[in-house]
Amino acid sequence: MQLLDGRITAEEIRKELAEAVQERKRNGKKIPHLAAILVGNDGGSLTYVGAKVKACDQIGFESTLIRYDDSVPEDILLAKVRALNEDKSIDGFIVQLPLPAHIDEMKITQAIDPKKDVDGFHPVNLGNMVLNLPGFLPATPAGILELLKRNHIETEGKNCVIIGRSNIVGTPLSIMLGRNTNPGNCTVTLAHSRTQNLQEICQTADILIAAIGQPDFVTADMVKEGAVIIDVGTTRVDDSSRARGWRLKGDVDFDNVAPKCSYITPVPGGVGPMTIASLMINTLKAMELKGK
Repeated sequence: MQLLDGRITAEEIRKELAEAVQERKRNGKKIPHLAAILVGNDGGSLTYVGAKVKACDQIGFESTLIRYDDSVPEDILLAKVRALNEDKSIDGFIVQLPLPAHIDEMKITQAIDPKKDVDGFHPVNLGNMVLNLPGFLPATPAGILELLKRNHIETEGKNCVIIGRSNIVGTPLSIMLGRNTNPGNCTVTLAHSRTQNLQEICQTADILIAAIGQPDFVTADMVKEGAVIIDVGTTRVDDSSRARGWRLKGDVDFDNVAPKCSYITPVPGGVGPMTIASLMINTLKAMELKGK
């Protein structure tokens, strides 16, 4: 068993991006500027936004963090999104999800200028992804593909099972892995909460991707020997042995599944850093597409 260490791969990408930034500085060109809107105090969102800001600092991007409390009216948030659309100094921006229940996430997502939608969630970018047209790929699926590619994991002709059909991870990833590309050319099964005989289906997977948000959902009896396991799950669970009182758990029962695998991502340190790296790639791309 080998760990698919997202931290190491993401660090390689950060170094490449930092070199690109230095080259831009030498040529007197604009430095990429990423903005993030954070609503409320959700622990997971705070962690991810903090990591994104830190990545910008490490690479040399400019970054702006805009915070609201969780009672912010929807129209105020929409107004800020529209202002960022018009702000020429901002190359790309994200609205960190999830949002409070009184805010329509789809309305907010659709309000973002697709040319600044570096998370790749806007319907225009998702449509371009489906048709294999230029646009921004969703950050987590793109990060997973980059992790597979840079670790030389063969996907062509492999059976891939994805558990979870969200518009953020499972559904776009199923399309991307089924394409005639590298990584790609998989035979993909997209499983979900209504899938029957899930254990038997998972046992056919050469590549098993868990993105369902249920800690330890994938158990050893669901995994065939030598499979590649990608664990997208990051759920906070209570842990009194930790000073902070919690720890992150993935969707895979790591201790019991890992001995059966050829490769497996850890949680934390697997998919999360790759998601942030993909966001940074999209931010540089957003600025370059403007010709600056």
